[in-house]
Amino acid sequence: MEKEAYNVAPLEKHSDESSPNGAARIVEEKGMQLGEAADLYGDLHAAEEYGYVKRGLKSRHIQFIALGGTIGTGLFLGIGRAFTQAGPLSILLGYTFTGVAVYAMMMSLGEMATWLPLPGAIPQFCARYVDGAMGFAVGWNNWYNSAITLCAEISAASVVIQFWNGAQDINVAAWISLIIVLVICLNIFAVAIYGEAEFCFASIKIITIVGLIIFAFIIDLGGGPTHDRLGFRYWNNPGAMKAYKGEGSAGRFLGLFSTLVNAAFSYGGVEMVAVAAGEAENPRHNIPKAVRRVFWRILFFYVLGSLAIGVLIPYNEPRLLGAIKDGAPGGAASPWVIAVYRAGVPVLPSIINAVILTSATSSANAFLFTGSRYLYALAQNGQAPRVLLKCSKRGVPYYCIAVTASISLLTYMSCSSGANIVFEWFQNLVTIANLFTWMSVSIAYIKFHAALKAQGVDRSTLIFRSPFQPYTAWFSLIFFAMITFFNGFYVFGPFDVNSFVTAYVGIPIYFALYAFWKIFKRTKWLSPEEADIFTGKDALDAADAQWPERIPRNMLERVWFWIA
Repeated sequence: MEKEAYNVAPLEKHSDESSPNGAARIVEEKGMQLGEAADLYGDLHAAEEYGYVKRGLKSRHIQFIALGGTIGTGLFLGIGRAFTQAGPLSILLGYTFTGVAVYAMMMSLGEMATWLPLPGAIPQFCARYVDGAMGFAVGWNNWYNSAITLCAEISAASVVIQFWNGAQDINVAAWISLIIVLVICLNIFAVAIYGEAEFCFASIKIITIVGLIIFAFIIDLGGGPTHDRLGFRYWNNPGAMKAYKGEGSAGRFLGLFSTLVNAAFSYGGVEMVAVAAGEAENPRHNIPKAVRRVFWRILFFYVLGSLAIGVLIPYNEPRLLGAIKDGAPGGAASPWVIAVYRAGVPVLPSIINAVILTSATSSANAFLFTGSRYLYALAQNGQAPRVLLKCSKRGVPYYCIAVTASISLLTYMSCSSGANIVFEWFQNLVTIANLFTWMSVSIAYIKFHAALKAQGVDRSTLIFRSPFQPYTAWFSLIFFAMITFFNGFYVFGPFDVNSFVTAYVGIPIYFALYAFWKIFKRTKWLSPEEADIFTGKDALDAADAQWPERIPRNMLERVWFWIA
């Protein structure tokens, strides 16, 4: 992709603003915000006209977005369906295998986001290193995915509220309106407000999941009110692996494979920390720190969480099966809530439901943020209207937020039975959007790795260098491609048209977006020598020296600085 294609104004090759010394001078005289914008756009006047996002996300915001960002309704609710389909060992293996691939992808993304921590990040990396058409496809695919998932999370939150008897008599549209206003307010004023909200939401989710894992350990060893030592009783009866869509070994394998698909959806949004990199303080320090901790987050929250569920309840638990079949609201369909009921601890279900409510609200908040930043990245690429680059004095791209938030009005369609069918159809369009995002990241990294070598950049000099590259990226690409291709295996026995469309409609959507931009702009697949790995880097390098070093004054601060 040519550099001029994503500049908001033609770049003057002789301009002092585009030179390393010029970028450093602007950073020193005008500040980091304008300095980064001028270096990226190649034009100080454009930077002053449009403004730029502000680095207002502190270290603790980034760390907790990374730690708690993917703990959502998938871990509290969605895992229940996979559990009843495949059994305890299958979900443990499925979440572990997928977690390894997600970690491999995140290491690749972390290296690119540390080299160039840009707002939105992923569409820009794809456009710069691979092909402008891929940047267009992944950017608009991600924006649509974020916008519709925003609707889905708002809808989920409004349904979760109905778990409590007093809320059932209030029209669900009132709850939808309240949540929409809340998440807009958390995003529109300053990125620091969004960061504080996610810090609080993530803290609640982390404390809850840690508490639930400890609770599972105590109950499993017989420490509950019934003093019944469970051990691995349910792995023997009804069994560790359940056959799905088949019998014997083949059925158990298909059950295991179905958990890979479910786990991929549960891990959705794990890349959120890279999207926020463009607004993080001291990104070259905070982003690697956050990415490295993805491994422990996957291990502790998802792997141990799935193990805990597997020892607490059997996969044929009647209440769980009935709640899933009837579409019971809120925590009624959560395996955690069922486990609490079985253990005889009556107060916990309402607490867990409250956490599920905050998780859904947190996810809505996060997807409004990421959707707006993907749109902002597209505008920087020249693949969305230029007016979307306009930022407030506090560095908020308010037009991007307004456009993304307007899609949340579709949530009201879920209030009526007829319109809800259409709403579910919209949701079906994004079933594998996350997988295409992760594959695009892997392809972008493979090209980035080649570009570094071709343009004489020694990887040993990088601040963050992911291991075993480019094989790590190839592994994640092949793994996610396999899941994408076979994710709808269940529709063929017997063949179901609606399920087939749901499983595979995302594939033609992505390639249609790619083909449209490819034909419209006649873009080409970039060679490693042509990839633009430097635009915007000079200002970021100059800004590195301006971030103060955090020095702990006592043991308490030492521990806190390690955490956040």
